[in-house]
Amino acid sequence: MDMKRIMIFGDSYSTFEGYIPKGYAAYYTKDHTITDVRRVNETWWKRLTDEIGAEIVMNDSWSGSTICYTGYNNTDCSRSSSFIYRLNRYAEENFFEGKDIDAVFVFGGTNDSWADVNVGRLQYSDWEKQDLHNVLPAVCFFMKRLKEELPKARIIWLINTELKEEVASGMETACGHYGIDYVRFTDIDKAAGHPTVKGMKMIKDEVLNAVREMA
Repeated sequence: MDMKRIMIFGDSYSTFEGYIPKGYAAYYTKDHTITDVRRVNETWWKRLTDEIGAEIVMNDSWSGSTICYTGYNNTDCSRSSSFIYRLNRYAEENFFEGKDIDAVFVFGGTNDSWADVNVGRLQYSDWEKQDLHNVLPAVCFFMKRLKEELPKARIIWLINTELKEEVASGMETACGHYGIDYVRFTDIDKAAGHPTVKGMKMIKDEVLNAVREMA
């Protein structure tokens, strides 16, 4: 498939200082010491786009962010770092108009799982704001909104290892409902829960294989 213009919605796994919007928290930096990732060329997304010759229109990744409106310590993220808020803000600002985005990679759910947010149940319609404070209703809402805003783009949902099973399997089921492609990883080399250089390459390789199969 033709993937020349790509957008990413992500959390810490997809950050690198200087390559995400100003004001967003970055986990990976040139001075990073927790893993051995210290260069942007070592990230999964830079490896992928370099290999397929694609341009990143926007890397909207925020370290520590949840898809839903609830963050760590029950913080309300409905107007800050949540994936839903960020997507809604882009829509309100007409960001997507004329961008010709071919593919969107969504790599989230890790913090929703780690923060022990209420998982909830899959919900495909009739959302109230309080529903979006729960993981699976928020995942469904985000998928639907993303497809509405970018109806021509291929969406590829990336599912991390070591998530709560109800979160991982719920995202798989929601992808099936909305006709979204997904990659569920089985092994990623990590340090302190985050990809190492080896882990980043493992992510890139599995995503690249999936992309080629979609072609």
